[in-house]
Amino acid sequence: MTEQPTLPVWHEGHLRLAIDAAGVALWSWNVDTDHLTMDAQAFRLWGVPPSAEVSFETLSAHIHPADRDRVRAAFAATRAVLGAYEIDFRIMVGEEVRWISARGQGDDSGIVGRVMFGIFLDVTGRKQAEEGHELLAGEMSHRVKNLLAVASGLTAITSRSAKTTHDMARELTQRLTALGRAHDLVRPLKGSEGRAALLGDLISVLLAPYDDLGAFSGRIRVSVPRMGVGESAATTLALVMHELATNSVKYGALSSSTGVLDVSCDPSGDDVTVVWTEQGGPTVTAPDGDGGFGSKLAARAMANQLGGSLERSWAPEGVVVTLRINKARLAG
Repeated sequence: MTEQPTLPVWHEGHLRLAIDAAGVALWSWNVDTDHLTMDAQAFRLWGVPPSAEVSFETLSAHIHPADRDRVRAAFAATRAVLGAYEIDFRIMVGEEVRWISARGQGDDSGIVGRVMFGIFLDVTGRKQAEEGHELLAGEMSHRVKNLLAVASGLTAITSRSAKTTHDMARELTQRLTALGRAHDLVRPLKGSEGRAALLGDLISVLLAPYDDLGAFSGRIRVSVPRMGVGESAATTLALVMHELATNSVKYGALSSSTGVLDVSCDPSGDDVTVVWTEQGGPTVTAPDGDGGFGSKLAARAMANQLGGSLERSWAPEGVVVTLRINKARLAG
């Protein structure tokens, strides 16, 4: 007869260690008094001082305003839920935003003395990863659409200067090759040490695919003092310049045979100011709303990675974009 293995005996202290290691916070809710009792881990998670009990209303004040009504309604409905329930929501701990998952049993399952029991889990890391994946998917979709629009625009630009089909094929191949080199600069680079490029060279390479050849050569003018750009800053600046050029070839000065683009720079002060000025293209009108995905992505990149800003002026004769970049971030 095979001897059965002896199972370990779990004591309360062992369970507490396991719960703490898993980051699980315990709570109980008195459905009559609407008060919650929480363990020390729960109070730390919510960033509130420990007390014997806390009212649901007091705890709700720490829930993110956008989620507050939804969470209140969800907790009120838990007693009508059959079986297990789970709800994710955000809370504010000072300036920090945390994601919490509240889990328990509905339909009065497991209720003891008018008290329901459940757990809180900190799921901030998972939610941030999900948001990152959604942003990446949106960015990839946006870039694919932009590349198709740019290819069409470059074909139109080439057709204006080419005299024969052979010339057009050669010039279009040159432009697409230059576009590939510029697109390589938009990819993230490993490491952040050293200088990636000179600012003027970086901008010139990025804009080379969009300049006309032959009689129209030189309608893109770059006037930038000699200064270095770090690898991290070069990646971000390339993304922003690529977005501006794409919009210009779709709607602005680079979409027209008479349009010109000037890029200038003022490095004085704590910030480096780069001014993108379009003229001679279609009449400009300000768009409705806050702009598309690419515009929001560029503005966020300028603020988060370069410590600066992106501002647009919608003059009828051409859009003017002002990029302000923290000088220390540009070199980093």
